[in-house]
Amino acid sequence: MKLVMYIGNDLIEAVPVEPGGVSKPGYLGNFKRVLKLKYKDLLSQVPEPPEFFVVDPAPRPQPTART
Repeated sequence: MKLVMYIGNDLIEAVPVEPGGVSKPGYLGNFKRVLKLKYKDLLSQVPEPPEFFVVDPAPRPQPTART
C-alpha cells in the first residue's frame, strides 16, 4: 500500500506504508507531517491544500466469466 500526496491533479510523492499500520491512530499522520515539511516551499506557492490518499497499487485478479 502507498500513501500518495497530490496538489491539484499533480502527484507529488508516493510513500510505502504497512497495511497493518493504516488503521492505527497517528500512523498515517506521521507520514503526512513529514511530506508537508518536505514540500513546505511548494505548498506555500499554491492556494489549495494537499490531498492524501491510501492506495493499493497491486493489480486485483479479474473475475472469470462463467458459461
